[in-house]
Amino acid sequence: MLGINSKSTYEQWTALFNPTSTYEGTWNKGSKILFVGVDEKGEKGGMVSRIADNIPNQFVSIQHYGLLKGDKEITEGPDVEKWANGFENYTFEESNGPDTYRDTTVTVDLDTTEEFVDYMNESYPKALDKLKEICEK
Repeated sequence: MLGINSKSTYEQWTALFNPTSTYEGTWNKGSKILFVGVDEKGEKGGMVSRIADNIPNQFVSIQHYGLLKGDKEITEGPDVEKWANGFENYTFEESNGPDTYRDTTVTVDLDTTEEFVDYMNESYPKALDKLKEICEK
Protein backbone atom coordinates (compact mmCIF):
# COMPACT_ATOMS: atom_id res chain seq x y z
CA MET A 1 0.00 0.00 0.00
CA LEU A 2 2.70 2.48 0.97
CA GLY A 3 5.06 1.49 -1.81
CA ILE A 4 7.93 0.95 0.59
CA ASN A 5 9.48 -1.81 -1.54
CA SER A 6 8.19 -0.46 -4.83
CA LYS A 7 6.82 3.06 -5.11
CA SER A 8 4.86 1.94 -8.18
CA THR A 9 2.47 0.02 -5.89
CA TYR A 10 1.50 3.25 -4.12
CA GLU A 11 1.25 5.08 -7.44
CA GLN A 12 -1.08 2.44 -8.92
CA TRP A 13 -3.81 2.70 -6.31
CA THR A 14 -3.49 6.46 -5.74
CA ALA A 15 -3.75 7.08 -9.49
CA LEU A 16 -7.52 7.01 -8.89
CA PHE A 17 -7.07 10.40 -7.17
CA ASN A 18 -4.56 11.78 -9.69
CA PRO A 19 -2.93 9.76 -12.52
CA THR A 20 0.46 11.30 -11.63
CA SER A 21 0.18 10.73 -7.87
CA THR A 22 3.39 9.89 -6.04
CA TYR A 23 5.27 10.85 -2.89
CA GLU A 24 8.68 12.26 -2.01
CA GLY A 25 10.15 11.31 1.35
CA THR A 26 9.89 8.35 3.69
CA TRP A 27 7.24 6.69 5.81
CA ASN A 28 9.36 6.82 8.97
CA LYS A 29 7.61 8.21 12.05
CA GLY A 30 8.31 11.94 12.34
CA SER A 31 9.59 12.36 8.79
CA LYS A 32 8.36 14.94 6.30
CA ILE A 33 6.66 13.56 3.23
CA LEU A 34 5.28 15.32 0.15
CA PHE A 35 2.28 13.92 -1.68
CA VAL A 36 2.59 15.25 -5.20
CA GLY A 37 1.03 15.13 -8.60
CA VAL A 38 0.71 17.20 -11.72
CA ASP A 39 -2.55 19.00 -12.45
CA GLU A 40 -4.34 19.40 -15.78
CA LYS A 41 -2.18 22.49 -16.52
CA GLY A 42 1.01 20.47 -16.00
CA GLU A 43 1.81 22.18 -12.70
CA LYS A 44 3.24 20.23 -9.77
CA GLY A 45 1.24 20.44 -6.56
CA GLY A 46 0.17 18.53 -3.50
CA MET A 47 0.34 18.28 0.25
CA VAL A 48 3.16 18.90 2.71
CA SER A 49 2.83 16.36 5.49
CA ARG A 50 4.59 14.44 8.21
CA ILE A 51 4.27 10.87 9.34
CA ALA A 52 2.73 11.26 12.80
CA ASP A 53 2.94 7.53 13.49
CA ASN A 54 3.87 4.34 11.68
CA ILE A 55 3.45 0.97 13.32
CA PRO A 56 4.32 -1.41 10.46
CA ASN A 57 1.39 -3.55 9.28
CA GLN A 58 -0.91 -1.99 11.92
CA PHE A 59 -1.29 1.77 11.68
CA VAL A 60 -0.11 4.79 9.70
CA SER A 61 -1.03 8.36 10.60
CA ILE A 62 -0.29 11.24 8.25
CA GLN A 63 -0.62 14.84 9.42
CA HIS A 64 -1.09 17.36 6.62
CA TYR A 65 0.24 20.82 7.40
CA GLY A 66 0.83 22.58 4.11
CA LEU A 67 0.38 22.78 0.38
CA LEU A 68 2.89 22.35 -2.41
CA LYS A 69 2.61 24.65 -5.41
CA GLY A 70 5.37 24.03 -7.90
CA ASP A 71 8.46 23.63 -5.74
CA LYS A 72 7.20 26.05 -3.08
CA GLU A 73 5.98 24.71 0.26
CA ILE A 74 3.21 26.88 1.68
CA THR A 75 2.59 26.33 5.39
CA GLU A 76 0.66 29.51 6.27
CA GLY A 77 -2.28 31.47 4.93
CA PRO A 78 -5.97 30.97 4.23
CA ASP A 79 -5.55 28.09 1.77
CA VAL A 80 -3.50 26.16 4.31
CA GLU A 81 -5.66 26.94 7.34
CA LYS A 82 -8.53 24.77 6.11
CA TRP A 83 -6.15 21.77 5.83
CA ALA A 84 -3.80 22.52 8.72
CA ASN A 85 -3.47 19.67 11.20
CA GLY A 86 -5.75 17.40 9.21
CA PHE A 87 -5.02 13.71 9.61
CA GLU A 88 -5.24 10.74 7.27
CA ASN A 89 -5.10 7.50 9.27
CA TYR A 90 -4.91 3.93 8.03
CA THR A 91 -5.56 1.02 10.37
CA PHE A 92 -4.78 -2.54 9.25
CA GLU A 93 -6.55 -5.46 10.93
CA GLU A 94 -5.63 -9.02 10.09
CA SER A 95 -7.89 -12.04 10.47
CA ASN A 96 -7.96 -15.62 9.22
CA GLY A 97 -9.94 -16.16 6.06
CA PRO A 98 -12.13 -19.18 5.30
CA ASP A 99 -9.24 -21.27 3.95
CA THR A 100 -6.71 -20.17 6.62
CA TYR A 101 -5.32 -17.41 4.43
CA ARG A 102 -4.99 -13.96 5.94
CA ASP A 103 -7.52 -11.22 5.31
CA THR A 104 -6.47 -7.66 5.99
CA THR A 105 -9.08 -4.98 6.50
CA VAL A 106 -7.93 -1.43 5.87
CA THR A 107 -9.88 1.30 7.64
CA VAL A 108 -9.36 4.89 6.53
CA ASP A 109 -10.12 7.82 8.82
CA LEU A 110 -9.72 11.13 7.08
CA ASP A 111 -10.11 14.80 7.95
CA THR A 112 -11.21 16.82 4.94
CA THR A 113 -12.93 20.07 4.15
CA GLU A 114 -16.63 20.18 3.36
CA GLU A 115 -15.91 20.90 -0.30
CA PHE A 116 -14.03 17.59 -0.69
CA VAL A 117 -16.38 15.23 1.21
CA ASP A 118 -18.25 14.05 -1.90
CA TYR A 119 -15.00 13.65 -3.86
CA MET A 120 -13.44 11.56 -1.09
CA ASN A 121 -16.58 9.46 -0.62
CA GLU A 122 -16.57 8.72 -4.35
CA SER A 123 -12.82 8.33 -4.90
CA TYR A 124 -11.66 6.39 -1.85
CA PRO A 125 -13.77 3.26 -2.46
CA LYS A 126 -12.45 3.08 -6.05
CA ALA A 127 -8.87 3.56 -4.90
CA LEU A 128 -9.24 0.91 -2.19
CA ASP A 129 -10.77 -1.50 -4.73
CA LYS A 130 -7.66 -0.94 -6.86
CA LEU A 131 -5.46 -1.58 -3.82
CA LYS A 132 -7.35 -4.82 -3.13
CA GLU A 133 -6.81 -5.89 -6.75
CA ILE A 134 -3.07 -5.21 -6.45
CA CYS A 135 -2.84 -7.15 -3.17
CA GLU A 136 -4.65 -10.16 -4.58
CA LYS A 137 -2.33 -10.56 -7.57
